Amino acid sequence: MIDHTIPNLLFIRGCTLGLRIITPLSIFYCSLSIADPPHNSFTRFLLSWSIIETSFWLLVFVPRKRALQASANHPPPLDREERKALFWRCWDQIPNPEWYVSRWFLGARPGEVRRENVAEFFRWAVLNKGDAVVKKEGAERDANGEVREGEDADALLKREEEEELNEYVDGIQTLLGRTLEPGKGPAKSLRLTIDEVKMLHRPVVWYLAVLIVDTFTAARLRCSSFLLHRTSLRQTLSIFPPRLASLVTTQRSPAGDLAYWYRPHTSKTRLPILFIHGIGIGLYPYVNFLNEINKHDPKTPEDGEVGIIAVELMPISFRITSPMIDRDETCRQINAILDKHGFNKVVLISHSYGSVITTHLLQNPTTAARIGPMLLVDPVTFLLHLPDVAYNFTARQPRRANEHQLHYYATSDMMVSHTLARNFFWAENVLWKEDLGGRPVTVSLGGKDLISDTETVGRYIAGVDLKTEDKTWKDRKMTGNGLEILWFPTCDHAQVFERVEGRKKLADVVRSYVEKADDVDDQLP
Repeated sequence: MIDHTIPNLLFIRGCTLGLRIITPLSIFYCSLSIADPPHNSFTRFLLSWSIIETSFWLLVFVPRKRALQASANHPPPLDREERKALFWRCWDQIPNPEWYVSRWFLGARPGEVRRENVAEFFRWAVLNKGDAVVKKEGAERDANGEVREGEDADALLKREEEEELNEYVDGIQTLLGRTLEPGKGPAKSLRLTIDEVKMLHRPVVWYLAVLIVDTFTAARLRCSSFLLHRTSLRQTLSIFPPRLASLVTTQRSPAGDLAYWYRPHTSKTRLPILFIHGIGIGLYPYVNFLNEINKHDPKTPEDGEVGIIAVELMPISFRITSPMIDRDETCRQINAILDKHGFNKVVLISHSYGSVITTHLLQNPTTAARIGPMLLVDPVTFLLHLPDVAYNFTARQPRRANEHQLHYYATSDMMVSHTLARNFFWAENVLWKEDLGGRPVTVSLGGKDLISDTETVGRYIAGVDLKTEDKTWKDRKMTGNGLEILWFPTCDHAQVFERVEGRKKLADVVRSYVEKADDVDDQLP
């Protein structure tokens, strides 16, 4: 992530304008060439490229954008008692109620958010419903669970839903310390999985740049002893831009949708590593970090190298590909990858969106049993009920250089936007400290993170009152046990991987964690 300076702002705005103007100019040049055909090789080349860009927009982007607007396949809602428990758990972790309401309602003023607005928001957030229509979910319900004679089941369900939502609205009203006006105001809430999937077109030139970066990344990983394990040839060929490294590797992934890079595990006493990246241009930002884990490890000569599995998530890697697979299938496929290499226990490292996959792995009993110590870098899943991650990533109007970079190059990417708008269910993705299961966990946070409210997340992880101004938790000494925080006060999101000293601190944590293989039941085969 670039720093906010005037030169950087001008640079990123210029790059964005340059990319966005390619397709309109191509359409214009194609139209102009109908009346005045090209007469030399240069103008014929321009016309050929303009035809490619115009066709790509018309035949790929336009129909695919329309198809990706399809409704999300929401998971079944929790039962009523579980929903209430989730609401009150979140209610207890809201440090600034006015900010909470304003941000979830896209900056609305207090008088614009009324009771029906809040009820509509929680109908989506807690009940997994997009409007006030109540679907019949089953027969209803006397003391024995039978339909009450003479009462319409749909009407009863609607009344019970309204009672439940009124409880949530009353809870927010209590939190605010003021009365919410009755009725519905002009405010519009942010509801990721039912709002429009907002995406911007990328020209073919952009995808050529992605291809070059992907090829360069593959070459660097291969020089660092990583081997690519690709998916099936059919799956590989369905990705655009094409991945040249996938066409030359002989290694196959046991997972149908997940390719990965593997550095062989030769250590006799230590745990291997499972790495899950965040939204961005694949593994490119992490190559130095992954290489330095072993490169600067003093135990490598006598004990062997620590193996690393770096899973690739194509839908969040600026490619045109199939949608993100659901959480159960993700866990099943990662489990198959670990099975292939015989890893009973791994140290898990995840960055940003990778913390979503981490949450799923911890919620699944099979994969949770294989997860040992963890390093979470710039996680987005702690306190996910707060609006910061959703608002900052999808709704904020960019002003600063890093915000413009995030908005165009990540948020509005075709498959990234679809992943967040149709495959991101906050109640499945939220990570609580209790979910960590007592593992040694280090959470790395940047003080200038433009996505997460890292001050609040840090206080939550440190067990400090969320409303306090206490900052001593930032300087606590690292012990290598329990839940700890690495605080980088001058780092924006992902910048820790760009800085030598930051990578060194992260690698030191990882090296201490891979040695925690003392339990005989957890020893590698």
